[in-house]
Amino acid sequence: MKPFPPDVPITTRTRWLRPLWLIAGWLALLTGFIGIFLPLLPTTPFVLLAAYCFSRGSERWERWLLEHPQLGPIVHDWRATRAVPLRAKQAATVMMALSCAIAWWAIASWWKLAPVISCVIVGTWLWRLPTRR
Repeated sequence: MKPFPPDVPITTRTRWLRPLWLIAGWLALLTGFIGIFLPLLPTTPFVLLAAYCFSRGSERWERWLLEHPQLGPIVHDWRATRAVPLRAKQAATVMMALSCAIAWWAIASWWKLAPVISCVIVGTWLWRLPTRR
């Protein structure tokens, strides 16, 4: 199935997909909220994922997210530049390294490799994105 172009109104899209997009958007937003309190879980990518899902499932919830005082600027900035500020990349890298060190110390089994592997993957992806100063 081809994805819908952004200019196709949500009301003309397949009706059974809308609730799935809404559920995915709320799960992403909830995960991002949890990421505020858990250092290993980033917030911004989940907010961006929620915006993507809401843009396909509900104009109302997408508008709510875009108009939110704390979350809206994140989405607007990403949509405008598709770049990540250098300070955000640096902060994310430090937090991921710190989280991996804590996980390495706290987890006794071979599962201690999971946070390291995931952080290396996310860090590689993050640093390959364009940098905005």
